[in-house]
Amino acid sequence: MADIYELQLTLHLPGSLPPEDLALLRWHLGMEGGRQGDGYEYPLWEARGAALRIGGALVGELHPGGAGWALTVRQETHPDEFDDLRRIVRWLGARTTTVGTVGHLRFYEAHLPDLLIAEGGAVCREILRVEEVVGAADHVIPDFYA
Repeated sequence: MADIYELQLTLHLPGSLPPEDLALLRWHLGMEGGRQGDGYEYPLWEARGAALRIGGALVGELHPGGAGWALTVRQETHPDEFDDLRRIVRWLGARTTTVGTVGHLRFYEAHLPDLLIAEGGAVCREILRVEEVVGAADHVIPDFYA
C-alpha cells in the first residue's frame, strides 16, 4: 500500500503579484525564471507526465490571463511533503482572487476528496462524508435541456 495523495489546485492570482512571488511559483512549477526561496528543499509541482497512482496526468501550469494569473496544479504527493504543501497553500490562499473551491486533496484509494476552499484570504479544508449515495446512471453529466 502506498501513502500517495492527489493534490489539485485551480485558482487565480492578481496581476499585481510581486515578481518575487511569481518567481517562487515558477520555481515550484519547474519553469524558467523561477527562484528557490523561503526554505523549500525542492520544487513541489515540477512533475509532468503520467501519474503512477492517481491516474491521468501530472500538471503544473501558470499563465497570464484576464486581470492576473491562472494557476493549475495536479500532482501526486506524499504525507512527508504535507508541511511544505500546507505552507504554500496557505500562502496562495492569502493571495488568490478566487473565492470558493480552489482544489482538493484525495488519498489515491478514496472515492471522495477533501475540498480546499478559499475565502477571506485563507484556505480551509472541508471533509466530505456520504451517508447515502444517490446515483444517476442515465446521466453522468446532467442534461438540463431534457
